[in-house]
Amino acid sequence: MHIHTLQKWQHRHRYNIDDGRSERNTRRVIILTLSMMIIEITAGYIFGSMALLADGWHMGTHAVALGITAFAYYFARKNSDNPNYSFGTGKVGVLGGFSSAVVLAVIALLIGVESIQRLASPQPIRFNEAIAVAFIGLVVNVISALLLQEKHHHHHRHTAHDHDHPQKFRDHNLRSAYYHVLADALTSLLAIIALFTGKAFGWIWMDPIMGIVGALIISRWSYGLMVDSGKVLLDRDVNPEAISEIRSLIEADSDNRVADLHVWRVGTHHLSVIVSVVTHYPKPPDHYKKLLADYDEIAHVTVEVNPCESEAYSVETEKTS
Repeated sequence: MHIHTLQKWQHRHRYNIDDGRSERNTRRVIILTLSMMIIEITAGYIFGSMALLADGWHMGTHAVALGITAFAYYFARKNSDNPNYSFGTGKVGVLGGFSSAVVLAVIALLIGVESIQRLASPQPIRFNEAIAVAFIGLVVNVISALLLQEKHHHHHRHTAHDHDHPQKFRDHNLRSAYYHVLADALTSLLAIIALFTGKAFGWIWMDPIMGIVGALIISRWSYGLMVDSGKVLLDRDVNPEAISEIRSLIEADSDNRVADLHVWRVGTHHLSVIVSVVTHYPKPPDHYKKLLADYDEIAHVTVEVNPCESEAYSVETEKTS
């Protein structure tokens, strides 16, 4: 029976992002978004503007999506040591990002449908009031976007994304919130352009045209976010060149051959690796783990060592004969 504990060979599986900054800023942006929603809905009722009412409720849907982002941060943090999650809660934020991307796609669809309806049946617009509120909305959204900019960390060693050009967002949860406020800022900016041209030249049709343009751009953002977060959820996010390099590092040592290799993402900045090594000269698992020590993102490594005893015996027999 062992007389010592297993702590030397155990480690925690905290792969969630827990710097606190992103979660706090997301909450601040939710407050700003809800405040702007109330202002727009109130102004819409007072000025009799359906455009302001629609945009106010539209901001409400963004507040719900931002709520998903905040909840994902909270849930991942609270359950980071929950043993029911085999590899921690690192993917909760990615799931939140994917869910928010779906909400963003629905918002783009609603904007597009409403814009087409207004293009077919133009509605009277109270330009002065709408322009004033659109300016306020733009300022609020720019502030929100600045709060949600991802803080990049600089690494000096290998990562699984060394071959990616350029460096991309890695926090999909934060990225989804950032895209939601960008979508709001875009609709506010396009609305200002449409309202000014409509007021100056009587081009009422510019309002729905800009709505369609905004819907198309937002759809592109949503699609990109769904693809990127979906790859992580389906374990196909890691660069194939990085996987080949991991294999080469193992096989460059002694006569090692990699019989099986699995590399997948367990968190925004963390990878897990399972490798099966076949060799004539087996060594302890720690030896093979040290071969991958230059990869910052590798946080969990499981090594299976398979000795080629029969082949080794044949080689030695040939040498002595």
